[in-house]
Amino acid sequence: MTESFSRGLDRHLGDHRTFLTVGLDPRPGGLPAPLADLPETEGLRSFLRGIVEATREHCVAYKLQFASYLAFGVEGIRILSEVRKEIGKDHLVMLDLKAADIPSTMELYRTGVMDRLGFDAMTVNPFLGWETIETLLKEDGKGFFILLHTSNAGAKDLQEAQLEKGEVLWQSLIPPLRALARTGNVGAVVGATYPAALTEVRAGLGGTVPLLVPGIGKQGGSLEEVLTRAKGEGHGALLINASRSILEASRGPDWKEAAGAEAARLTRAMQGAFR
Repeated sequence: MTESFSRGLDRHLGDHRTFLTVGLDPRPGGLPAPLADLPETEGLRSFLRGIVEATREHCVAYKLQFASYLAFGVEGIRILSEVRKEIGKDHLVMLDLKAADIPSTMELYRTGVMDRLGFDAMTVNPFLGWETIETLLKEDGKGFFILLHTSNAGAKDLQEAQLEKGEVLWQSLIPPLRALARTGNVGAVVGATYPAALTEVRAGLGGTVPLLVPGIGKQGGSLEEVLTRAKGEGHGALLINASRSILEASRGPDWKEAAGAEAARLTRAMQGAFR
């Protein structure tokens, strides 16, 4: 029987002893100065390989933002595929796609992301209805993180919209998400910048449902609050994403060393939660 995503995550967390997920989110024109004079795709490849090499021993997972690679055009998509292969199987690798469409189209997303590109998990948006998520769930251990309460400042515009029965929109998503999570292949995205939501989501979903938490570092979320509020059962059922604080740790000749040092610092701050 295939291991569920939740069980696989728990095993990876136990092996790596960190919740750190490195967000590999490059931007055109945003590479370190020593790489800026290289042809764009050569510089991008060198940068991503360097970041992976520098952070591999300090993280449990990588998350690739699809838009970051699409911004580089066809070569960017090719490099996305290359990076996923280069990371290998010792770390979980997620595609941040926030896919939302009708079931037949979601099946195509799944085929491309999981079967063709080989990702372990992807982010999805439930806005088109729960049938769009249900069609993704197979017994093959692939994971799907459903947007529940995101980390951006504008999240409250719709996600905190008041419903007639008194709760807000994001809160109404917890019971159906909990039901889907019984498959072992569903988790939730909850931003570190909304700590009260972290507490409520963990209580509402239980201790075994994986949470993917963006928003620490440059977005202002507190790592200490995330560890206190979001850690679940087993080895924690938790992934904490950091992107800019690692990728932009330095833009000078020491960019690779600085990225590794920042990843190591974050992991040291997390390791007490494993005791």
